[in-house]
Amino acid sequence: MLIKAGFDIEYGAENPTPMVIMLSIHPSRIGDLVSPETIVAEPNVPIRFYHDSFGNFCGRLTAPAGGVRLRGSTLVRDSGLPDEIAPYAQQATIEALPDECLLYLMASRYCETDKLADIAWALFKDTPLGWPRVKAICEFVHNHLEFGYAHANPGKTAFDAYTEKRGVCRDFAHLAVTLCRCMNIPARYVTGYLGDIGVPADPAPMDFSGWFEAYLSGRWYTFDARHNAPRIGRILMGTGRDAADVALTTSFGLIELKKFQVFTEEVKA
Repeated sequence: MLIKAGFDIEYGAENPTPMVIMLSIHPSRIGDLVSPETIVAEPNVPIRFYHDSFGNFCGRLTAPAGGVRLRGSTLVRDSGLPDEIAPYAQQATIEALPDECLLYLMASRYCETDKLADIAWALFKDTPLGWPRVKAICEFVHNHLEFGYAHANPGKTAFDAYTEKRGVCRDFAHLAVTLCRCMNIPARYVTGYLGDIGVPADPAPMDFSGWFEAYLSGRWYTFDARHNAPRIGRILMGTGRDAADVALTTSFGLIELKKFQVFTEEVKA
């Protein structure tokens, strides 16, 4: 299938303000682009792109006084298949994990493993290792948290979400990531596009989505504690320890969000 995805975001700024943006498709999906991805700034300020330490594709620009509008769109070829299910995927011992995976066992800005370790072991110590354990964590988070856009709080951590029992997609992902790490399963946060493909349309305005990946049987598998069901048409944008590593925009000065639109939909070939 073909998926059209893009955004239209506008910021106001009183003074010239440097910014970092992470609004590009992840390098792992570049081969699926039907045509080159375009990201433009209005006014036409230059954007210099680079790869960050996690391998994500980022851009640097300076928003001029008055602000900047960022628009992007792309057409992505997708298999049309739902998220892979691998019930026999195995959990590696700590000794057998690749060095680069150890980072995803550690505490991070929004994932306080120290505060949730005892809770995680009490909840999941008797679950089978590997895929079944990650699924048990997803089931718990899905049932423990109430989803609602009114519950969004950029400072909310995994422990906060566990305590408050509510949140948005990033909170579901943060809590699941943290519980996985507490159980010695490497887990990383993911952001990207996820449209209403193969499911009833959500009348709420579209947004970017957060989910997570767990490292099993030598590779990363997709999991989504909020929806807790395989979905079609995910388009990866960035991965990191948590949402702090994959902020869509970061400003080095005061800016004001004036417009935020995201779209992703299946189109006919």
